[in-house]
Amino acid sequence: MTAIQKQDESPIAHLTPEDIETLAYELDQIRQEVLDSRGAADAAYIRRVIATQRYLELSSRVVLLFSIFPPAWLLGTAGLGISKILENMEIGHNVLHGQWDWMRDPKIHSTTWEWDSATPAEQWKHSHNELHHNFTNVIGKDNDLGYGIFRADEDQPWHPAHLGQPIWNFFNALFFEYGIAAYDMELGAMIKKKQLDDPKFRAALKVVLKKVRKQATKDYLVHPALSGPSFFHTLAANVVANMIRNVWSHSVIMCGHFPEGVETFEKRSIEGETHGDWYLRQMLGSANISGSKLMHIMTGNLSHQIEHHLFPDLPSNRYAEIAPKVQALFEKYDLNYVARPLIPQVYSAWHRIFRLSLPNGWLDTTTTKNLPKQLVALYKISAGGPRVRRAAQAAMVREAKKLKAARSAGLPKRVRRVRREPVAA
Repeated sequence: MTAIQKQDESPIAHLTPEDIETLAYELDQIRQEVLDSRGAADAAYIRRVIATQRYLELSSRVVLLFSIFPPAWLLGTAGLGISKILENMEIGHNVLHGQWDWMRDPKIHSTTWEWDSATPAEQWKHSHNELHHNFTNVIGKDNDLGYGIFRADEDQPWHPAHLGQPIWNFFNALFFEYGIAAYDMELGAMIKKKQLDDPKFRAALKVVLKKVRKQATKDYLVHPALSGPSFFHTLAANVVANMIRNVWSHSVIMCGHFPEGVETFEKRSIEGETHGDWYLRQMLGSANISGSKLMHIMTGNLSHQIEHHLFPDLPSNRYAEIAPKVQALFEKYDLNYVARPLIPQVYSAWHRIFRLSLPNGWLDTTTTKNLPKQLVALYKISAGGPRVRRAAQAAMVREAKKLKAARSAGLPKRVRRVRREPVAA
């Protein structure tokens, strides 16, 4: 995905400033309708979800006291994994967004809630609520765009190290909560800048380590110890339950901003950004997952990522209600509403991770017949310096455009062949 400002045909070129401001007014109306109607039913919903999650966690931990028996291990592990998903997604994420602050319940409030995750709530709220939601998909401003370890856009320079990003992403999925904790501390940036002795960073690190120690003690020491002869079985169950939560959360988050069809933006695009421009960026920079009501709950209603990014402080249980209205505005203003079922959306996000691990244009110009030549070209590009990489990618991008144009024109295969431009040595 190339930043929207650099695309040959911008998906928003047909919109006038007046169109964008009218769109903003219509979205504001949708938001206000929910604000005016939220009440007892919404409060009952979140309290019911919290009660269900706590009952499920407690009962699963009790079952795991007998995890030496395989049926108990399977049942307890599955239940604990699901309870952790509910706590992390539909409860923790949304409470920390302030979606339920209007209830004025000190036990369900963004200023008092602490979740079952390695990253402390205060650090996450800064990196997620303040930075990611304000600068969604702006290259160089939104660190969620690749988490500082992935190449997530063609406009980001390609380096041979990016060839390994599918592997990094796999391990990031398994240990996602720790990756987010490191990301919230900006660990990568601090290492790169050699500022690990910075007082603010060290203070943040101390808070994270304290949180990790508390969580690890609960899951990997106290609960297994209470299981007596089932100690190691319960320990393994907690490890697997946390991985279930991590992989699920990672998949849902990936589906929100990484799939093909989601737009990115240059820094200059937010200079003088209006309220309507901000709305438009959220609409084009997010993607939804279609599915059942249960699936929506298990994703924390982040399956309605577009609606969430438009209205991050609205109760999550109302996103399904407003989604048809938002989609109608996409159709009215001729915009692309990116939504797919879970499996295709996860595939699309992983496809983008794989595609961008390779030089621009490489995958688009590779076929089973020319694969050996392409692998040789990839080796030469990887072994060359920045200038070689830029020149080779420019050549492959030009060839990919010619191939795409030929396919669009419906020309016979023999006519569509394009002479391969040599890779700079």
